[in-house]
Amino acid sequence: MPERPTAAAAPAPASIDPGRVLIVDDEESVGEVLAVVLAKEGYEVERAANGESGLACFRARKPDVVLQDLRMPDCDGITMLRRYREADPNALVIMITAFGSWEAAVDAMRLGAFDFIRKPFDNRDVRASVARAVLLGRTRGSAGGGLGAARSMVGSSPAIQQIFDLIRRIASTDATVLIQGESGTGKELVARALHLGSPRAAEPFIPVNCGAFTESLLESELFGHMRGAFTGAVADKRGLIELADRGTFFLDEVGEMSPALQVKLLRVLEERELKRVGGTENTRVDIRFITATNRDLEEEVRRQTFREDLFYRLNVITLRLPPLRERKEDIPLLAGHFLAKFGRALRKDVNRFTPDAMAALLAYDWPGNIRELENSVQRAVALVEKNEIGVEDLVDKVRSAPARVAAPAIPPEGVSLDQKLEEVERAYLGQALQLSGGNLTKAAELLKLTFRSLRYRVKKLGIAKELFRPEELEDDPGS
Repeated sequence: MPERPTAAAAPAPASIDPGRVLIVDDEESVGEVLAVVLAKEGYEVERAANGESGLACFRARKPDVVLQDLRMPDCDGITMLRRYREADPNALVIMITAFGSWEAAVDAMRLGAFDFIRKPFDNRDVRASVARAVLLGRTRGSAGGGLGAARSMVGSSPAIQQIFDLIRRIASTDATVLIQGESGTGKELVARALHLGSPRAAEPFIPVNCGAFTESLLESELFGHMRGAFTGAVADKRGLIELADRGTFFLDEVGEMSPALQVKLLRVLEERELKRVGGTENTRVDIRFITATNRDLEEEVRRQTFREDLFYRLNVITLRLPPLRERKEDIPLLAGHFLAKFGRALRKDVNRFTPDAMAALLAYDWPGNIRELENSVQRAVALVEKNEIGVEDLVDKVRSAPARVAAPAIPPEGVSLDQKLEEVERAYLGQALQLSGGNLTKAAELLKLTFRSLRYRVKKLGIAKELFRPEELEDDPGS
């Protein structure tokens, strides 16, 4: 007989319904911690200790989000994910696991998991992930194209979880935000997520790329114009800033803006009013501004190519998006997400990456960041003639990328070589254990080590036991 789910909820104001969360985990201590953390945020929390009671609770209570343990004695988390999605195709499921298997991550994202969190987890990561999932569910159907874009923000690395946490904390404010990051890191996705999490979510989100227009055309597009203002202006036209009234205006690549337009933008930010090209009257606007750039605007200010007063107006809150090469542990999650996306779009039954293909994806530096990874997976899905993507299905530059360790410059104060070597060794051991799904024997093969040598290094460095199967420390396949 399935265990009766238990409830743990903190009272919330009567006018607010933050959402319902179902936690399915057989570890009492883990379930209790999650319940306390989420109840403090005001969520109504239900708990279940096995798969069947979890599924029954899901069908009866219709939670906004499910947190599902990947490995439980009576069920497999991936199987449970399928069953949740069969019961409700829109189910938002966050998978939690103590095992670093990239195959599980790819499977989870391919089958529609919202996120993938590894134990031991940071409470902030859990709060941020649940908040994004609840937001996605609440805005589904009313957010248009922004909804799919917001869902593409996946990752469990510390770097991206910090971004998610910041989004959660500042979305509901009207603060001006400057998003910095290389091309392809997802700056517009972050801007859309901020809009969807704000009180302005039901109002327009207007994005404009400054690099896509000439100076004169950009001025007309932003501020609008009056009839007869210039040749071809046959009628009055509202500008995009005016169209964003009461909503969010996203100005991408703001560093490309000319000095003359910088002055006009500064006036809008300071006075919250604008004047159309050729016009004489000011128009009031109520807008939240979010801007983005791949340039170093502080350096541009020093060079006097970007106005200092405008920079400080835009730089109220700064979000710096890490390049993909600095969050490679998110590559399996992103690859699985794109595999599902293009498998559906292209009607191809492609469901996995071979180990060699995933190793190539992890080794490549991705100068084009997430956009380049997305394009690479799309190409591979389109061309592959079997149900898995092998290394031979990847473009030359990806499959030939050498695994390498960059040697940073030695700082003036010197460096501890022993400490740095230990960091490198720990990183390789962690990656090998993730690729092998926690199997020490397979991890030893990947690192060209004997089983005993790997076991010694794992013990010496105190590698977290959640990355491998602890019983293997006592077993020696060569004995």
